[in-house]
Amino acid sequence: MIRVLLAEDQAVIRGALAALLDLEEDLEVVSAVESGQAAVDAAAVGRPDVAVLDIDMPGALDGLAAAAEIRARVPACRTLMLTGYGKPGHLKRALAAQVGGFLLKTAPPEELVAAIRAVARGERVLDKALAVTAWDLADNPLTPREADVLRLAADGADAPDIAARLHLTAGTVRNYLTAIVAKLNARNRTDAVRIATESGWI
Repeated sequence: MIRVLLAEDQAVIRGALAALLDLEEDLEVVSAVESGQAAVDAAAVGRPDVAVLDIDMPGALDGLAAAAEIRARVPACRTLMLTGYGKPGHLKRALAAQVGGFLLKTAPPEELVAAIRAVARGERVLDKALAVTAWDLADNPLTPREADVLRLAADGADAPDIAARLHLTAGTVRNYLTAIVAKLNARNRTDAVRIATESGWI
Protein backbone atom coordinates (compact mmCIF):
# COMPACT_ATOMS: atom_id res chain seq x y z
CA MET A 1 0.00 0.00 0.00
CA ILE A 2 1.36 3.43 -0.99
CA ARG A 3 0.52 6.06 1.64
CA VAL A 4 -0.16 9.43 -0.01
CA LEU A 5 -0.22 12.94 1.41
CA LEU A 6 -2.15 15.41 -0.75
CA ALA A 7 -1.67 19.20 -0.53
CA GLU A 8 -3.89 21.48 -2.65
CA ASP A 9 -5.33 24.82 -1.51
CA GLN A 10 -8.57 24.57 -3.52
CA ALA A 11 -11.00 22.40 -1.56
CA VAL A 12 -12.95 21.10 -4.55
CA ILE A 13 -9.81 19.96 -6.39
CA ARG A 14 -8.34 18.51 -3.18
CA GLY A 15 -11.51 16.50 -2.54
CA ALA A 16 -11.70 15.27 -6.13
CA LEU A 17 -8.06 14.17 -6.15
CA ALA A 18 -8.45 12.38 -2.82
CA ALA A 19 -11.55 10.55 -4.07
CA LEU A 20 -9.79 9.62 -7.31
CA LEU A 21 -6.72 8.23 -5.56
CA ASP A 22 -8.77 6.31 -3.00
CA LEU A 23 -10.33 4.33 -5.88
CA GLU A 24 -6.96 2.65 -6.45
CA GLU A 25 -6.42 -0.54 -4.47
CA ASP A 26 -2.74 0.18 -3.79
CA LEU A 27 -3.09 3.88 -2.84
CA GLU A 28 -4.29 5.31 0.45
CA VAL A 29 -4.67 9.06 1.04
CA VAL A 30 -3.58 9.48 4.66
CA SER A 31 -3.73 13.32 4.71
CA ALA A 32 -5.36 15.96 2.53
CA VAL A 33 -4.30 19.50 3.49
CA GLU A 34 -4.59 23.01 2.13
CA SER A 35 -1.15 24.61 2.56
CA GLY A 36 2.59 24.00 2.37
CA GLN A 37 3.06 24.32 6.11
CA ALA A 38 0.20 21.90 6.78
CA ALA A 39 1.83 19.46 4.33
CA VAL A 40 5.15 19.62 6.20
CA ASP A 41 3.39 19.10 9.55
CA ALA A 42 1.29 16.21 8.21
CA ALA A 43 4.35 14.54 6.66
CA ALA A 44 6.26 14.75 9.93
CA VAL A 45 3.41 13.05 11.79
CA GLY A 46 2.03 10.61 9.21
CA ARG A 47 5.25 9.60 7.42
CA PRO A 48 3.64 9.10 3.98
CA ASP A 49 5.45 7.37 1.12
CA VAL A 50 4.61 10.08 -1.43
CA ALA A 51 3.58 13.72 -0.98
CA VAL A 52 1.58 15.12 -3.94
CA LEU A 53 1.96 18.89 -3.68
CA ASP A 54 0.42 21.76 -5.64
CA ILE A 55 3.19 24.26 -6.41
CA ASP A 56 1.07 27.39 -5.97
CA MET A 57 -0.22 27.37 -2.40
CA PRO A 58 -0.75 30.36 -0.11
CA GLY A 59 1.36 31.16 2.92
CA ALA A 60 5.08 31.28 3.58
CA LEU A 61 5.71 27.84 2.06
CA ASP A 62 4.71 27.21 -1.54
CA GLY A 63 4.73 23.62 -2.80
CA LEU A 64 8.41 23.64 -3.75
CA ALA A 65 9.52 25.09 -0.42
CA ALA A 66 7.31 22.52 1.34
CA ALA A 67 8.89 19.74 -0.76
CA ALA A 68 12.37 20.82 0.35
CA GLU A 69 11.27 20.96 3.98
CA ILE A 70 9.61 17.52 3.76
CA ARG A 71 12.76 16.11 2.19
CA ALA A 72 14.81 17.48 5.10
CA ARG A 73 12.45 16.25 7.83
CA VAL A 74 11.13 13.02 6.30
CA PRO A 75 13.82 11.78 3.85
CA ALA A 76 11.89 8.59 3.04
CA CYS A 77 8.92 10.58 1.71
CA ARG A 78 9.17 11.25 -2.02
CA THR A 79 7.48 14.25 -3.62
CA LEU A 80 5.42 14.76 -6.78
CA MET A 81 4.66 18.34 -7.80
CA LEU A 82 1.43 19.36 -9.54
CA THR A 83 1.08 22.64 -11.40
CA GLY A 84 -1.51 24.34 -13.55
CA TYR A 85 1.18 25.64 -15.91
CA GLY A 86 4.81 24.69 -16.36
CA LYS A 87 6.81 27.81 -15.58
CA PRO A 88 10.48 27.29 -16.48
CA GLY A 89 11.61 28.68 -13.12
CA HIS A 90 9.35 26.28 -11.24
CA LEU A 91 10.73 23.35 -13.19
CA LYS A 92 14.29 24.50 -12.50
CA ARG A 93 13.56 24.78 -8.77
CA ALA A 94 11.84 21.40 -8.76
CA LEU A 95 14.82 19.71 -10.38
CA ALA A 96 17.22 21.47 -7.99
CA ALA A 97 15.10 20.33 -5.02
CA GLN A 98 15.34 16.76 -6.33
CA VAL A 99 11.59 16.21 -6.32
CA GLY A 100 10.48 12.84 -7.61
CA GLY A 101 8.13 14.16 -10.26
CA PHE A 102 6.62 17.21 -11.93
CA LEU A 103 3.19 16.87 -13.54
CA LEU A 104 0.69 19.27 -15.07
CA LYS A 105 -2.80 19.29 -13.51
CA THR A 106 -4.20 18.79 -17.00
CA ALA A 107 -2.64 15.31 -17.16
CA PRO A 108 -5.15 12.44 -17.38
CA PRO A 109 -5.99 10.76 -14.04
CA GLU A 110 -4.26 7.54 -15.06
CA GLU A 111 -1.02 9.50 -15.61
CA LEU A 112 -1.22 10.92 -12.10
CA VAL A 113 -1.78 7.46 -10.61
CA ALA A 114 1.09 6.02 -12.66
CA ALA A 115 3.33 8.92 -11.63
CA ILE A 116 2.62 8.33 -7.92
CA ARG A 117 3.50 4.64 -8.29
CA ALA A 118 6.69 5.48 -10.21
CA VAL A 119 7.78 8.10 -7.67
CA ALA A 120 7.08 5.63 -4.83
CA ARG A 121 9.48 3.19 -6.58
CA GLY A 122 12.16 5.87 -6.58
CA GLU A 123 11.81 6.80 -10.25
CA ARG A 124 11.76 10.36 -11.59
CA VAL A 125 8.70 11.51 -13.55
CA LEU A 126 8.53 14.55 -15.80
CA ASP A 127 5.39 15.55 -17.69
CA LYS A 128 5.96 14.97 -21.41
CA ALA A 129 4.81 18.51 -22.16
CA LEU A 130 7.62 19.85 -19.96
CA ALA A 131 10.40 17.48 -21.01
CA VAL A 132 11.63 19.74 -23.83
CA THR A 133 11.55 22.79 -21.57
CA ALA A 134 13.84 20.99 -19.12
CA TRP A 135 16.66 21.02 -21.65
CA ASP A 136 16.63 24.79 -22.10
CA LEU A 137 15.91 26.48 -18.80
CA ALA A 138 16.97 30.05 -18.23
CA ASP A 139 18.92 30.38 -15.00
CA ASN A 140 17.34 32.50 -12.30
CA PRO A 141 19.43 35.69 -12.21
CA LEU A 142 18.19 36.60 -8.72
CA THR A 143 20.09 35.74 -5.57
CA PRO A 144 18.03 34.10 -2.79
CA ARG A 145 18.00 37.41 -0.89
CA GLU A 146 16.85 39.34 -3.97
CA ALA A 147 14.08 36.79 -4.49
CA ASP A 148 12.99 37.27 -0.85
CA VAL A 149 12.89 41.05 -1.31
CA LEU A 150 10.93 40.83 -4.57
CA ARG A 151 8.51 38.25 -3.13
CA LEU A 152 7.63 40.67 -0.31
CA ALA A 153 7.38 43.56 -2.78
CA ALA A 154 4.98 41.45 -4.84
CA ASP A 155 2.79 41.11 -1.74
CA GLY A 156 2.56 44.90 -1.56
CA ALA A 157 5.16 45.57 1.13
CA ASP A 158 7.09 48.85 0.84
CA ALA A 159 10.84 49.28 1.48
CA PRO A 160 10.60 49.98 5.26
CA ASP A 161 8.23 47.00 5.65
CA ILE A 162 10.54 44.68 3.75
CA ALA A 163 13.54 45.99 5.70
CA ALA A 164 11.86 45.23 9.03
CA ARG A 165 10.85 41.73 7.98
CA LEU A 166 14.27 40.80 6.55
CA HIS A 167 16.33 42.66 9.20
CA LEU A 168 17.84 45.04 6.67
CA THR A 169 17.93 48.82 6.33
CA ALA A 170 15.43 50.53 4.03
CA GLY A 171 18.36 51.82 1.94
CA THR A 172 19.66 48.27 1.44
CA VAL A 173 16.21 47.14 0.34
CA ARG A 174 15.99 49.99 -2.17
CA ASN A 175 19.44 49.00 -3.50
CA TYR A 176 18.23 45.40 -3.89
CA LEU A 177 15.14 46.54 -5.76
CA THR A 178 17.22 48.73 -8.10
CA ALA A 179 19.56 45.80 -8.80
CA ILE A 180 16.60 43.46 -9.40
CA VAL A 181 14.99 45.82 -11.93
CA ALA A 182 18.33 46.09 -13.77
CA LYS A 183 18.99 42.33 -13.75
CA LEU A 184 15.56 41.52 -15.17
CA ASN A 185 15.68 44.35 -17.73
CA ALA A 186 12.40 45.49 -16.22
CA ARG A 187 10.81 48.91 -16.63
CA ASN A 188 10.10 49.23 -12.91
CA ARG A 189 9.42 47.20 -9.76
CA THR A 190 5.95 46.12 -10.93
CA ASP A 191 7.39 44.89 -14.21
CA ALA A 192 10.15 43.04 -12.31
CA VAL A 193 7.51 41.28 -10.21
CA ARG A 194 5.64 40.29 -13.38
CA ILE A 195 8.78 38.94 -15.10
CA ALA A 196 9.93 36.99 -12.04
CA THR A 197 6.46 35.57 -11.37
CA GLU A 198 5.92 34.47 -14.97
CA SER A 199 9.34 32.81 -14.96
CA GLY A 200 8.62 31.05 -11.67
CA TRP A 201 11.54 32.70 -9.88
CA ILE A 202 9.39 33.99 -7.00
